[in-house]
Amino acid sequence: MNSVATTPTVTSSTQNPKQQQQRQTAKEIIAANLKSLIEQLEAGHSDALTAYLDAMSRFHNYSFGNILEIARQRPSASRVAGMYAWNQLGRRVKKGEKGIRILAPIIGIKRKSDEEAEKDITKQNTSVLVGFRNAYVFDVEQTEGVELPTMREIYGDVGENHNRLLSFIERQGIELVFTEKIAPALGMSYGGRIAILPGQSKSETFATLVHELAHELLMHSTRRTTTTTTVRETEAEAIAFVVGKAVGLEAGTASADYIALYHGNASLLIESLEVIQQTSAVILAALESSLAAETMPDAELARVA
Repeated sequence: MNSVATTPTVTSSTQNPKQQQQRQTAKEIIAANLKSLIEQLEAGHSDALTAYLDAMSRFHNYSFGNILEIARQRPSASRVAGMYAWNQLGRRVKKGEKGIRILAPIIGIKRKSDEEAEKDITKQNTSVLVGFRNAYVFDVEQTEGVELPTMREIYGDVGENHNRLLSFIERQGIELVFTEKIAPALGMSYGGRIAILPGQSKSETFATLVHELAHELLMHSTRRTTTTTTVRETEAEAIAFVVGKAVGLEAGTASADYIALYHGNASLLIESLEVIQQTSAVILAALESSLAAETMPDAELARVA
């Protein structure tokens, strides 16, 4: 997709935030970003939410908190990487450019006692998350140098992503049928079975499939509180928006419709955005792994931070 896979690199001390910011936890940073988003929505600035949904489509390999950070600091970012990664690609960060701060996990080693280690010599130690550090990435527009390989854009045509999506649905054990009986609905989800109205264009069929697949995946979510039909439908449409945007489809009205979810309920907004990000990441990871002709492992719903 659009983001460069890399381990973010910490920049020089001149780019580090104040000590108080450095002590912020991942939850505090997420809360601060969501507060800012809510304030903008209350002020009628729906483009802030559109920017966040766009960021989801471009950076689905990043955590919920880091997507918020990228969208807040540089809404126009399309392809980010650490300074070292850009250097490896023959590009340099332009003088005076400010890095986009994200959180990188600090992984430590938990050593087993001698007695435990003797029981299983193949597993002496385990990796554990011990905290986070500030790291910085830069958008491609902040760099200069060797031209990057042209990335294939689809522009309204889902291409092979249609077949990859069908393969993923089949691997989930979900039955797929095309039937006129569901008209005027474009698609229906029945819990283990998806019905699609035939006669739609390939891009419309793809978007409808993602929408109904989202319903199927969300049915099995154990993190949800009770939701209304409106919330579930709008979340599924937002997921279709994110996935469709990632594969090159024109954006629909999902981001505008999604604002109806808010109505002053901050906890609902936070929970819903995170569910959309996680579910979109699962579907996009499946499309990417099919592209690489690899068997998709159990998708990691979300990273910490």
